[in-house]
Amino acid sequence: MSFVYKIFILFFFFSFLSCAKQEEKITIVEEKSLEMQMIEAYNAGLDELDKNDAIYAARKFNEAELLYPQSVWAPRAALMAAYAYFSQLYYSDAIIELEKFLDKYKNHPRRDYAFYLLALSHYNQIVDETRDLNEILKAKEYFNYIIKNYPNTEFAIDSEFKLELIQEILASKEMYLARYYVDREKWIPAINRFKTVINDYETSIYVEEALHRLVELHYKLGLIDESKKYAALLGYNYQSSDWYEESYKILNKNYVKISKKQNKENEESILQKFKDLLK
Repeated sequence: MSFVYKIFILFFFFSFLSCAKQEEKITIVEEKSLEMQMIEAYNAGLDELDKNDAIYAARKFNEAELLYPQSVWAPRAALMAAYAYFSQLYYSDAIIELEKFLDKYKNHPRRDYAFYLLALSHYNQIVDETRDLNEILKAKEYFNYIIKNYPNTEFAIDSEFKLELIQEILASKEMYLARYYVDREKWIPAINRFKTVINDYETSIYVEEALHRLVELHYKLGLIDESKKYAALLGYNYQSSDWYEESYKILNKNYVKISKKQNKENEESILQKFKDLLK
């Protein structure tokens, strides 16, 4: 092997090593650049969130997640995108982001927060008990899920409170439908709705009225024994309520006459005592 050929081989070998090192160096620079882009996008999202620009903030958080999906910051960015929408009342967009987060990051430690935010996104869209039934039921489902799976969190405590309010809303919806049937003299559907309030929402504020309406409707249909049964139930649990007094009037038609007579007698007694003092 000639001397010139050896020199050529050595030159080629060192050139190859130099290129390999250069490529390795370029690769490292690209990885750092990618991470820096992710950090910049995340920080830009925070800045826009402070400016109350939820849409642009969410886009920057989404960008951060896509730039570096293997980073621990990726799920945080996804959750922040959902929060950005939620903070500015874009509940439908927040729901989409939260559902994507829960589907993608099944072992993330902040899933409890994601479920809570999801429940609130549905809950905050409840406007009227006569509508929005889907939102009511979805919120109820997620609040129940939180209580069952994350019982020792602050989210569970608030979920229990929200469920009580949802029960009131659902009871109110049943009362609305029952009154609708009463106005159209559809007694049986009305009775069934009032019974639903008693059986399914027994802790709601509407139970007293529902019991009274059952007294009233059964009496109207000639079912006196049924009417008395509900009156007794109302009297046992809510004897001091105005609704019990109204039910008592239905079953005791001379109630008003007796009351007026007693009032008249009381007035005469007071006047007589006053006259005696003047003697």
